[in-house]
Amino acid sequence: MINIAIDGPAGAGKSTIAKRVAKELSYIYVDTGAMYRAMALYLHRNGIDADDTQRIAAACTGADISIEYRDGEQVVLLGGENVNPYLRTQEVSAMASRSSAVPQVRTRLVELQQELAAARNVVMDGRDIGTVVLPDAQVKIYLTASVEVRARRRFLELQEKGEPAVLEEIAAEIAERDHRDMTREVSPLRQAEDAVLVDTSDMGIDEVADQILKIVREKTA
Repeated sequence: MINIAIDGPAGAGKSTIAKRVAKELSYIYVDTGAMYRAMALYLHRNGIDADDTQRIAAACTGADISIEYRDGEQVVLLGGENVNPYLRTQEVSAMASRSSAVPQVRTRLVELQQELAAARNVVMDGRDIGTVVLPDAQVKIYLTASVEVRARRRFLELQEKGEPAVLEEIAAEIAERDHRDMTREVSPLRQAEDAVLVDTSDMGIDEVADQILKIVREKTA
């Protein structure tokens, strides 16, 4: 199986690029965030309180979560059930915010992500995919861009949606999140030693995707 790990800071465009690359290669794009939401749904359905970390830790090992494509759509499966319609509810979002901080939840989801990668060709993005989740991935990319560029991209996204936004505030939030991600105790954000650095500050989406596809083809030829 071919595994492609794409890591990098918030706002670098990891998900957009990972989806594009996966589609081009006909690989599975593993949406790790959706898997955390599926875990939250599992815990919610089992009547576990979001603040009950002990019960969350005990129950999460029983969750069976996977991802596959059906009719061109990414489907998140919980015990074989397509749970896509339930992953964005307020209850699931609230549970995901709390449960994702429980170490046992993370451990279980890493196991499930590794099982997926062992069975399928995958593209997976996050902050510790190449260093922790898929340390043996054949292709590792560290995707980044300057804080200013990432803030401007986010600012334009919000403007297009008609939502209020202050560029300076967004930049400050991104810089703070970078610091938090890079200094956290568990699986901090860092570039794997064998990852290829791709700085997207002066690149468009098509250029970035083309460059990563070129890297993938060179490393898997």
